[in-house]
Amino acid sequence: MGKPYIYNGVSWFDQNGDTVNAHGACLLKEDEKYYLFGEYKTDDVNKYIGFSCYSSDNLADWYFEGLALQPQNEGLLGPNRIGERPKMLKNHKTGMFVMLMHTDDLKYMDPCIGVATCDSIDGTFEFQGPLLFNGEPVRRWDMGTFVDEDGTAYLLLHEGDIYRLSDDYLTAVEKVAEKIAPGGESPAMFRHEENYFIMFSNKTSWERNDNYYLVAKDIHGPWKNQGLFCPEGSLTYNSQCSFVFTFEANGKNVPIYMGDRWSFPRQASSATQVWLPITVVGEKCLIPEFWPVWDSRSISNVSIGGLEESLEFQSNLSGESVSYQFNGSQVIVFGTSDCHSGYADFLIYDESGEVIHTAVVDFYSLVSDSNIRYVSPTFPAGNYMLKIMVTGTNGVWFKKDGTKFGSDDFYVTLQRVIVL
Repeated sequence: MGKPYIYNGVSWFDQNGDTVNAHGACLLKEDEKYYLFGEYKTDDVNKYIGFSCYSSDNLADWYFEGLALQPQNEGLLGPNRIGERPKMLKNHKTGMFVMLMHTDDLKYMDPCIGVATCDSIDGTFEFQGPLLFNGEPVRRWDMGTFVDEDGTAYLLLHEGDIYRLSDDYLTAVEKVAEKIAPGGESPAMFRHEENYFIMFSNKTSWERNDNYYLVAKDIHGPWKNQGLFCPEGSLTYNSQCSFVFTFEANGKNVPIYMGDRWSFPRQASSATQVWLPITVVGEKCLIPEFWPVWDSRSISNVSIGGLEESLEFQSNLSGESVSYQFNGSQVIVFGTSDCHSGYADFLIYDESGEVIHTAVVDFYSLVSDSNIRYVSPTFPAGNYMLKIMVTGTNGVWFKKDGTKFGSDDFYVTLQRVIVL
């Protein structure tokens, strides 16, 4: 087990060296272990193939437990359906684990909130059908959940609707707020002392934007828009809010922002996570700076020490590559992402010339960012070679109205490496 460092905006790898594949995620602690649930994506088609479950003792080393909820033979999560943003709840009254999620058709024209249950957090969940309110399915899409200090659970929806759930968390019984955030999606809520905070992103397709938040003394409202919680123009450090997990460290409860860096269409191989501590002062919450890597024990920024060398490279030519030989157990690569960049293949070879690790890294971001782009798994100390190759592909997508988003070129730009 390595140091409990959380690296932001880079791929994480599980016990098999595979990319951690959990998007629109949430986190739950059970029996001194953390469980991460998210969308298990593919790189070729945007449809439901399952919700993943990973476990960790330190938020840095991840173990793939398997698919928590499999595709169904028919119905809301059947063939050619969408399954997104799974959120996990533990009902301490019944002992049941309850998962809520957004289900839809492939054109996003048939939204419905679904419910699944299981007796254990790492077991296989059973899909129960739609979440009902007044006997009718809740037909909405972007969603989140929040559990208050007294165990009352809430469903959070795009546009800012909030529903209180029943005591068993299996139905919605009261609409406690309505349209408090017109145009908002991807809601995430937390409570700090006497205030409730709820975050939203704006609707910009797969593109990132400056997320914002509201605050209230009572979950019923009135809710007050407080503006941005990250520096303006940072596009929420190139991420979209997904969940807020309250982390216990140094005798304090610290809310941790959990956000996604989507990488359409390479969601399985290249999408990453951004997790950062939230500073709360009264009715204000903010994430004043981006930490590329931080220690989950002390919740403090970390500077990585090791052998640092230049690795200057820039190309947009498919197949062009650069190689770097190193002696150690891990390599960290720094580079620049911007709106002119595409994907790169990362390959690590052992002394015999065998490929022992591969990854696909996305160098696209609308806002330019020079930072860590890749952190390899930890290998036995030895001699290795890292090869980075331009794929000549990039992320481009279109809204329903034909608006084009994404990169306009295929550049891969590197600056330096650190060897540990």
